[in-house]
Amino acid sequence: MTASKPLAATPPMGWNSWNMFGSAVNEAAIRETADAIVASDLKACGYEYIVIDDCWSKKVGRDANGDLVPDPHKFPSGMKALADYVHSLGLKIGIYSDAADRTCASYPGSYGFEEQDAQLWASWGMDFLKYDYCNAPTDQMTAIDRYGRMGEALRNTGREFLFSLCEWGGRSPQLWGRNVGGHVWRVSGDVFDSWVNIWVPHGPGYYGVGIDVSLDIADNLHEYAGPGGWNDLDMLVVGLKGKGQISGGGLSFIEYQTHMSVWCMACSPLMIGCDVRALDQETAALLMNREVLAVNQDPLGKPARRVKQAGPCEVWKKPLADGSVAVALLNRGATGSDVSVRAGDIGLLDQPKLVRNLWKHEDIAEFKEELVQRVQPHETLLLRISS
Repeated sequence: MTASKPLAATPPMGWNSWNMFGSAVNEAAIRETADAIVASDLKACGYEYIVIDDCWSKKVGRDANGDLVPDPHKFPSGMKALADYVHSLGLKIGIYSDAADRTCASYPGSYGFEEQDAQLWASWGMDFLKYDYCNAPTDQMTAIDRYGRMGEALRNTGREFLFSLCEWGGRSPQLWGRNVGGHVWRVSGDVFDSWVNIWVPHGPGYYGVGIDVSLDIADNLHEYAGPGGWNDLDMLVVGLKGKGQISGGGLSFIEYQTHMSVWCMACSPLMIGCDVRALDQETAALLMNREVLAVNQDPLGKPARRVKQAGPCEVWKKPLADGSVAVALLNRGATGSDVSVRAGDIGLLDQPKLVRNLWKHEDIAEFKEELVQRVQPHETLLLRISS
């Protein structure tokens, strides 16, 4: 990071292996993904972290020195060589572990080995740790202690790590995440490629979170995030289209656009989950709209909040550093509807003069006493309004 932009000054952007590859993650996929992020201009848009999720190590345990061992079949060149390659492209690389003896997929976790594991990851050149909470005690104090141990261990390496807390929000990490060294903290369960929650029957069974439910989570917690520490609504499902590990049947283009709009308005980290090696034009348009990404990366770092509801239709506002306001007009209903907004709804004292549709890159009708826009079912119009 440059001196002008400290670590996590704005929400982190990158890619994570889990949603697409799951336990099949491997060195070739990581290298090819890094290449694709550079070639597709995703890197130029700000996506910089390549994060290797669960199932990267040997499942049988640690070596004679107690170190974690990368699976030699999945990662034949080793993690140091892979990190060097990712760094050579101007990108950063991340790794995964768990605050228990086993990860979610029953690979070795890091509880009791925090210092040793942190030093190992630092020696490989890792820049990011996603730290899960499967197989750990459910109380809040234990979570604070275990995340605090790893936060201290990462600091003790002397290397800059972005620390991502993944305990799913059940122990209110927004209240203590910064104190244990966290830069982002998950505030929900796993988000699936679905508009509504779905039942996931494997293992003990659990509900996969739908995009519609994520909206309320974002609004409830907006006050806790800001520069250096962010509410994490989970990885993006944009572009999965029913494929990968978290399929819920897939979303429509309009629903993916709403998903991206809300994540940007909420200042959530933007961690791509689809296979960017085969990026179609539609998905690229959603992931690389620079005007939309600018809302997420605005240096003021103020997450959006809901300011108006009328049935299934909502108005959200997010103040921006230049004095303008990002406004989302959202229809969660099943039929199209007109959504209206007045200057007072979004905190503008002066008469607004400019209204810009960020998804379409165009200025729209002049804002007079009231702005009324037609919004289709599950659609979000993302606007930038200034006086």
